[in-house]
Amino acid sequence: MIKNWESLEAECKKCRRCNLCDTRTNLVFGEGNLKSKILFVGEGPGYNEDVQGRPFVGRSGKLLDNLLEEINLSREKIYISNIVKCRPPENRDPLPEEQEKYINWLRNQVYIMRPKIIVTLGRIASLKIIDSEIKITRDHGIFTLKKGVWFMPTLHPPPF
Repeated sequence: MIKNWESLEAECKKCRRCNLCDTRTNLVFGEGNLKSKILFVGEGPGYNEDVQGRPFVGRSGKLLDNLLEEINLSREKIYISNIVKCRPPENRDPLPEEQEKYINWLRNQVYIMRPKIIVTLGRIASLKIIDSEIKITRDHGIFTLKKGVWFMPTLHPPPF
């Protein structure tokens, strides 16, 4: 485990574990408050995220910002990341083997941050992080305690 955030991000930017790095514009490591006890995790960057190098900045991100504001949160109060850090071609779902190659970067982010709550955004993040048997339409909004961390699956913000 890398114990320093800057070193972790620098190493992740050099990652060549899968072919997603060949087509990316920018690696999307994450953004927000590193001292936050709340971590939001999506599946992977889309087009706008790849261009800007920031998570959830497209239409889904604008909706996420509005939803956060409704519960008195903001990007400055939380941290947002993804399972995979490079955009899958055509915004397709990250393949299971791609998720496996990236998951240790996310685990290392969690190790350094030590969040108390992890909110998964969408089916893929929820299946990978919380439970491989999760049904997002049935289980969204339900907290589960695992190893001292509260996990909550949510529906992915739709791109209106």
